[in-house]
Amino acid sequence: MTGSHGGEAARIGVGLGSAIAVAVSWSLNKSIVWAAIHGVFGWFYVLYYAFTRPGGLSG
Repeated sequence: MTGSHGGEAARIGVGLGSAIAVAVSWSLNKSIVWAAIHGVFGWFYVLYYAFTRPGGLSG
């Protein structure tokens, strides 16, 4: 009971990161290839995008 819930939460988090990465990539590039590549990187791409934009994470 203790291990199964953590694995499920991690899987959901990874899926959410991939979905956000694909959405951001598509809105910027309009390329399904880049969206797929960025989806594989997931949260890494989301954080990269957040830190490399003017204003950083604060907008």
